[in-house]
Amino acid sequence: MAVAKKSKTARGRKQDRARVAGGQHYEVQYEAKKTQKSASAVKKAVKKVGNSRKRVEKRLGR
Repeated sequence: MAVAKKSKTARGRKQDRARVAGGQHYEVQYEAKKTQKSASAVKKAVKKVGNSRKRVEKRLGR
């Protein structure tokens, strides 16, 4: 029985981009630079409203 070759897909990428991982330093820094806020402000926003990028940006006033 032949094994099918696994191909790379974009599945999951859109979902991943819609989230801010508060524990990932590079994601916090990216969001802080994008919204011109501090990294601690981004982490607080993630704790307060969850990890949805839209809600975090709204909370930070972007």
